[in-house]
Amino acid sequence: MRKLLNTLFITTTDAYVSRDGENVVIKVENKERFRIPVHNIEGIVSMGFMGASPSLMSLCAERKVALSFVSPGGRFLGRVTGPVSGNVLLRRKQYRIADDSDSCLQISKLFVAGKIANSKTVLQRAIRDHSQNINLVALEDAIFKLKFKLKQVLNARNQNELRGYEGESALTYFSVFGQLILHQKEDFKMEGRNRRPPLDNVNALLSFIYTLLMHEVRAALESVGLDPCVGFLHVDRPGRQSLALDMMEEFRPFLADRLVLSLINRKQITKSGFIRQPAGGILMNDATRKEVITAWQKRKQEEIIHPFLEERVPIGLLPYCQALLMARYLRDDLDSYPVFINR
Repeated sequence: MRKLLNTLFITTTDAYVSRDGENVVIKVENKERFRIPVHNIEGIVSMGFMGASPSLMSLCAERKVALSFVSPGGRFLGRVTGPVSGNVLLRRKQYRIADDSDSCLQISKLFVAGKIANSKTVLQRAIRDHSQNINLVALEDAIFKLKFKLKQVLNARNQNELRGYEGESALTYFSVFGQLILHQKEDFKMEGRNRRPPLDNVNALLSFIYTLLMHEVRAALESVGLDPCVGFLHVDRPGRQSLALDMMEEFRPFLADRLVLSLINRKQITKSGFIRQPAGGILMNDATRKEVITAWQKRKQEEIIHPFLEERVPIGLLPYCQALLMARYLRDDLDSYPVFINR
């Protein structure tokens, strides 16, 4: 099993990333603030506007260190990659399946079913742990609807029908997501999912952590030789990481949504860390972004028993495990893709 390494997050907006031999060096106003050997990290996410040196980009490409650039609000801007790795036969198989509507539909059903099942588990967990502090009727009704949507998803006849069921299940899930916020309710109100830009503190958190998750999934797919741009559920568009978006679906509730709830309910973040922009969107300040990233890194170190592999793995390696399983499925080593479902 691959070793879990750290991702280096650069949140200072005026930071410049450069190379010194085999070290990644961060400078602010031309003064060195931090350095780390490249072999100690597996990814870099820069939220600064100063950029990175060509030499550093070359080093990351050579060492297969994922280098991504995102805005301070978490919007993905770009990525530096080296030569594509992996077996070309695997990618050709991926492309052939992506062009076959029936095969795409079957795989897409699994992604959506995994997302709905894991969303349902988040709600059930809240009922189990906090039944005295939540609206049981609302959550039980949402769980019932998600169970019904799960059956519809597995019987969907085409992609448009499937996407409709996925949208309806997301609407149901997020309509009660605010019920899971037990503390700081007035400061973290949520009335459904919104983005581009996020209009409340909860949605700002969700969007930011989804961006972090996207970085992990995209890097995992590339590491096993799959093309993250060619997916089965999300429509192909120039620059869109369709397969990464597909695989993110099964992870959103377990990795991202639960972390958002923990950060709020444990009061690790407060409303003072959020800034409303003139256009109405919400951004996090630098201190809050750092707090979220620290919690994300700690979350990745936790271990679970993988439901299919039946091995104890760090949560941070789940995207890599699923990318490996997807590659095995595409090579016909597995009869079906074993989507990740948290019990």
